[in-house]
Amino acid sequence: MSAGAVFQHALRQLRRYALPLEAERDVLAAMEAARGGPLPFLYEAGAEAGLPRELLMARCAALFVALVAGNLADDLADGECTYIAPLSAGPGTQYLLSAWCYAALLESGLPSSLVTHLAVELVRSAALQSVEVRTETWTVDVYRAVGEGIAARQWSVYLTALWHDTELEARAEELGWHLGVAGHVAQDLSSNSRRLKGLGDDGLRAIVDWADQSLAVLGAAKFRFLDAAGAWMRARIHPEPT
Repeated sequence: MSAGAVFQHALRQLRRYALPLEAERDVLAAMEAARGGPLPFLYEAGAEAGLPRELLMARCAALFVALVAGNLADDLADGECTYIAPLSAGPGTQYLLSAWCYAALLESGLPSSLVTHLAVELVRSAALQSVEVRTETWTVDVYRAVGEGIAARQWSVYLTALWHDTELEARAEELGWHLGVAGHVAQDLSSNSRRLKGLGDDGLRAIVDWADQSLAVLGAAKFRFLDAAGAWMRARIHPEPT
């Protein structure tokens, strides 16, 4: 219910822009492709910080748009964009989503100075995509650098935006960083990502240890919104033997 409400909030905002029907359909397809995992998590994280519902909806919707933009960029880079025409419609849709997310962040009431800071951090995050797509031989150091860029820094930005001017604001950067690290490793292990290939047993153990350090920080924080996410990540980092 909460995730659906955030999605509808974003959809109403999209329709206020009165875009051409073709553009709206492409954006909606990208939104549908990305709505599964992060929406309930964002809502629960914002609710636990005590955000009033209006702010909660606005910030979650803005961050969802940012996630959709990032998801589309990743799918285009990996050749996995199947929901819109990747070569003709993909770049323009990704450009539109990137512009929309900054408008939405400002409309959510965040101060412009904070949005500027977050934008700079996302620039630094996105830059690691250029490293990732050129990397053929992965090492532990390269894996960590890419993971910190495309996941840890990104989630640090998202929690900083979501928790601005709340009791949890001081924890946002740290918890977002560790959430990104653990989630990145969990997702890669779950999908048998090419980033893990070639690391060898010692390298893989080093990456799992790295993720475990982040899981420990997240577990010690004892926030309700981390319970389900932490369980999901642990199950993929340390799967039960079959």
